[in-house]
Amino acid sequence: MGLKRVVVTGLGALTPIGNSVPEFWEALTNGVSGAAPIKSFNTEKFKTKFACEVKNFNPEDYLDKKEARKLDPFVQYALVATEEAVKDGGYDFSTLDTNRIGVIWGAGIGGLKTFLDEVTNFAKGDGTPRYNPFFIPKMIIDIAPGHISMKYGLRGPNFATVSACASSTNAMIDAFNYIRLGMADIIISGGSEAIINEAGMGGFNAMHALSTRNDDPATASRPFDKDRDGFVAGEGAGTIILEELEHAKARGAKIYAEIVGGGMSADAHHITAPHPEGLGAKMVMTKALADAGLETNQIDYINVHGTSTPLGDVQEAKAIVDLFGEDAYKLNISSTKSMTGHLLGAAGAVEALATILAIKTDTVPPTINHFTDDPDFDPKLNFTFNKAQKREVRAAISNTFGFGGHNASVVFKKYED
Repeated sequence: MGLKRVVVTGLGALTPIGNSVPEFWEALTNGVSGAAPIKSFNTEKFKTKFACEVKNFNPEDYLDKKEARKLDPFVQYALVATEEAVKDGGYDFSTLDTNRIGVIWGAGIGGLKTFLDEVTNFAKGDGTPRYNPFFIPKMIIDIAPGHISMKYGLRGPNFATVSACASSTNAMIDAFNYIRLGMADIIISGGSEAIINEAGMGGFNAMHALSTRNDDPATASRPFDKDRDGFVAGEGAGTIILEELEHAKARGAKIYAEIVGGGMSADAHHITAPHPEGLGAKMVMTKALADAGLETNQIDYINVHGTSTPLGDVQEAKAIVDLFGEDAYKLNISSTKSMTGHLLGAAGAVEALATILAIKTDTVPPTINHFTDDPDFDPKLNFTFNKAQKREVRAAISNTFGFGGHNASVVFKKYED
């Protein structure tokens, strides 16, 4: 039995630069930064006082008030982004075989706000365990796909993937594989994260992972710039709905792009630092291209992991040059984290959205906040600095790398019947 073709038929977004896909894409192509002083808690004693928070979001605008209280923000974000994607794709689940429709979702941390609140309340008490009965169901990562499946009555494959910042890319690769192997017709995939709170920011500050450019948050995320000093934390969700091609055509679905390959690898090197030679990054892109059946000269754009950390950016750029050779100089490369911040487990989904829309519109979003060239980067590489560029985007890669040495890359291309 041959592998089935898989296409993207629904998109949803809730991000620091837009609470819908159209808002997100407009901000992205216009180079809008989502970084600003944190509003959700008092940052007076924190080293980093800013982040890329979701803005103008009231869960009760989307969810029943009573139900919203039972959900951690990362689940609220997942449900809101997915609702947009379901409407976007025009799925009428009452007419479809819901036993063959699944949900595979990614998150790196999950219900951190819930955990923080419950443990804080216990610590302030007299030692009597007065935990909310929804504590565990609000916190666990797999509850996000669980709630999505229950909302829409979907009884196909349902689970969560956890691989730090590669989580939602792994979720999409799993969804792609289930469909092309004939085990499902449609899978709702993507990721969500909500770690902008005292524990999340304090933890990443303790690792010296975050930018501390408190005097100018909007320019703090500056991938590939000489003066980059760490990543900017982000939050939100992205939903990518994948569908078997013939199933999509039969119901007259609109098709954004085709997903054609995925790769996974491990650095096997360090808990947080990338391999110094970029070996894991090179290997994962090599595997993704092989799975897609594409050569390096067929890739026009790479949405890089590009977190704005001193080591990570250098190793990823080195891996691209090592793998692509002269074809590297024909690519557009950009890091949309320069605008959204780093959404951790949701990064892969939100960056896949950007990659898919780049293919659909032949527009490469920029890497903003570039001020000073860094001699550690090959000057012939096109990082799409500061301004979006129009070009034909036939096929593109989205890279995500996570703590623990987890690497995942996914390949999309223009859909051709």
